[in-house]
Amino acid sequence: MRGALSGLGRFATRQPLGAVGAVLVLILIATAILAPRLAPHGPKEAAFAPYLPPSAEFPLGTDQLGRDILSRVIWGARLSLYVGLASVVFGVTLGWLWGVVSAYVGGVADTASQRVVDALMALPPIILALSLMAALGQSVNNVILALTILLTPTASRTLRALALSVRESPYVEAARAVGCPTWRVIVLHVLPNTFAAYIVLVTVNISYAIVVEASLSFLGLGAPPDEPSWGAMLTAGTQAMEPAPWMFLFPGLAISLTRAGSSVTRR
Repeated sequence: MRGALSGLGRFATRQPLGAVGAVLVLILIATAILAPRLAPHGPKEAAFAPYLPPSAEFPLGTDQLGRDILSRVIWGARLSLYVGLASVVFGVTLGWLWGVVSAYVGGVADTASQRVVDALMALPPIILALSLMAALGQSVNNVILALTILLTPTASRTLRALALSVRESPYVEAARAVGCPTWRVIVLHVLPNTFAAYIVLVTVNISYAIVVEASLSFLGLGAPPDEPSWGAMLTAGTQAMEPAPWMFLFPGLAISLTRAGSSVTRR
C-alpha cells in the first residue's frame, strides 16, 4: 500500500495535469455510480417552487419546473457515462472487427469496405449524428445507436492501418504456412496484437461521445426532455438566463470539467 501511494505521489509530482484529470474522471465515475445515494431528490421530481436560487436547501437552485438542479446534474453524470461507455464500446468494437477482417482479407472486399468507410467519414460528424437522430427519434438508446454509427468508421480506418502491418508479421505468415484457417489467424494473432490500440481508442472517445450526446440534447434531438441530460439542461438554461442564470452555469460546468478531465488525462 505504501509503495502504491508513493508511486501515485511521484506521478502527481511529475504530471500534475494528468493527476488532476484522473481525479476529475474518478469523481465523474463515482458520481455516476453513487447517484441514487448522492442526489437529495429524484431527477424528475417537480415538487418545489420554480427558479429558486442556490441556497442551503437547494445548493444549485431549482429549474423552471421546480426540479432540484443538483439532483439532475448528479443523475446526468450517470446518463452521460452510460451513453459514453455504451456507444464507445459498441462503436469501437464494431470498427475493430470491421477494420481487422477487412485488412486481413484484402482484395475487392477490402476496397469495397473502405469506400463505405470513406462515405461515412465524408459527412461532418455532428451532421451525421443529427440526421440519424432525426430519423430514429428521441431516446437514450437511439443516441447510443447514432453514436455507435458515428464512431465505427473512424475506428475501422485506424485499426485497419495497424492490422495491415500485423498481417505481414513473421508469426502471421508462419501461422498461414502451417495451414491455420483464416478465422483462427485473425482471432489468435491479429486481434490480440491490435488490442492495445483498441483500448486507446475506447478511452480517447468516451469524452467525445459525452460531448456529442450533450450537443444533440442541447439541439433537442438527443435524450427526451424529461431525462437528466446535461445538454437538455443547458437548453432550458439558455431560455432562462435572466431569471435563473444558475440553470445554465452548473450543467455547463459539469460538461467542461468532464471534457477537461478526459483531455488532460490523455496527455
